Amino acid sequence: MGSMDIRRVAVIGAGTMGHGIAHVAAQAGMDVALFDSFDGAAGKGLSKIRENLEKGVARGKLSGTDRDSALARIRVETSMDAAACEADLVIEAVVESLGVKTALFAELDRLTPSTAILATNTSSLSVSSIAAATSRADRVIGMHFFNPVHIMKLLEIVVHDAVSDATRAAALDVARAFGKEPIVVRDVPGFASSRLGICIGLEAMRMVEQNVASAEDIDKAMELGYNHPMGPLRLTDLVGLDVRLSIAEYLHRELGAESFRPPEILKRMVADGKLGKKSGQGFYTW
Repeated sequence: MGSMDIRRVAVIGAGTMGHGIAHVAAQAGMDVALFDSFDGAAGKGLSKIRENLEKGVARGKLSGTDRDSALARIRVETSMDAAACEADLVIEAVVESLGVKTALFAELDRLTPSTAILATNTSSLSVSSIAAATSRADRVIGMHFFNPVHIMKLLEIVVHDAVSDATRAAALDVARAFGKEPIVVRDVPGFASSRLGICIGLEAMRMVEQNVASAEDIDKAMELGYNHPMGPLRLTDLVGLDVRLSIAEYLHRELGAESFRPPEILKRMVADGKLGKKSGQGFYTW
């Protein structure tokens, strides 16, 4: 199944990542069904897509016609069955929990056509464990997008031992159709991007803890010294300190490396409800 055969995409989860994935799929000319189990979340996701497309028009990146036809290709569904029953590709962007994802994939396995590819947007969990919850491990693959999805060029394609060459080829085709630059990474904890990104982020936190420099100045060091578009602490605030803590705990457990041991400052801030942008306070005030 090449990308040309993938016309209908279902996106499960309409949060930050989910609505971004729906956006790029619709812009690539695919029919998109968006579903979220939380009441009203898919509608909210659609409003965000509309807003981001409007910004694109305002910046001269796309025409009003492009915006309208992309929006016309997205439909919000109130049941997962309706969203997934005719999909060629399902991309899951729900909470980063192995239990939640395996239960979801078992259900998607029942609801979707047997030919459908099931992709997970996990940033660090085992894709082969998620695939094992289905009867089609050969058609399950990791497609790890980056935030904001409609702007970030990278797409990490995560391959596990049971995935077929055809599924891998289709995922690469879809990545390019979405306007992304795909990299292929083996299914090891943290893949390539999370493993490196978390390492830098946790070290930056230890530097704040040790009073080496302010959060702003540490971020500036990476932005201006290494050309990172955003410093690791501001990025942590955007991702959510709670999300970063759970990924760090998982990588520390799986890889055993001290570099992934969550710093006390991170644990304390999460315990105090300082989760970053979503709570208004993290390493920065939002």
